[in-house]
Amino acid sequence: MAALFISDLHLSEERPAANEQFIDFLETKARRADALYILGDLFEYWIGDDDLEEPFNAVIAGLLRGLTGEGVPTYVMHGNRDFLLGERFCAATGAQLLADPTVHEAAGVKTLLMHGDTLCTDDEDYQAWRRTARSSNWQLDFLGRSRTERRSMVLGLREKSKAVVQAKPAEIMDVNPAAVVEAMRRHGVTRLVHGHTHRPGHHALEVEGRPAEHWVLPDWYGAGGYLEIGSGTPKLVRF
Repeated sequence: MAALFISDLHLSEERPAANEQFIDFLETKARRADALYILGDLFEYWIGDDDLEEPFNAVIAGLLRGLTGEGVPTYVMHGNRDFLLGERFCAATGAQLLADPTVHEAAGVKTLLMHGDTLCTDDEDYQAWRRTARSSNWQLDFLGRSRTERRSMVLGLREKSKAVVQAKPAEIMDVNPAAVVEAMRRHGVTRLVHGHTHRPGHHALEVEGRPAEHWVLPDWYGAGGYLEIGSGTPKLVRF
């Protein structure tokens, strides 16, 4: 038995292969897990919990409810695409919303869990946008609009984001190594797990003279995968 960690699935009706992979994952590997952690960007976008009325979103929520109903603790963290997931979503799925960052124990080791976008400190334009989008004023204004208007706004922002990303140097969209070490030092941990960058891997480092491990989860735009942490050595598994 082990805890499983996934992120950056970016589920949407337009991505049937990822949706099918997720369904299979929930019905097989996740059913046997001690716990499932979804560390952000479960959805390609989320315009508010009233969008559970959309059939696709209702199906995904129902699948997660099936997992939690089988007794598998399931945790969800906001990503940069679905930071408006809220209490209604959690009630519908049986999942628990995690703060970003959060420290949980995994196989006896205190583990820092993050989406990962706050570690990309060199991307100053993104960090400024993140502060705006996470503000109560912006969210109140956004959620006060109709679902049709919100969806149109988000789709427009997605297209703008694609153009901006293509123009940015790749290195500023990765995590800042000093920010990684500082986050681990601040929380007193020797293990960090996050997603966001779509650059999966395992990095060995030192934090205040202690050996530490930094795990980056795979995105599901390609093959997808997950991190398994159990009694043995943690391992990244690709589908």
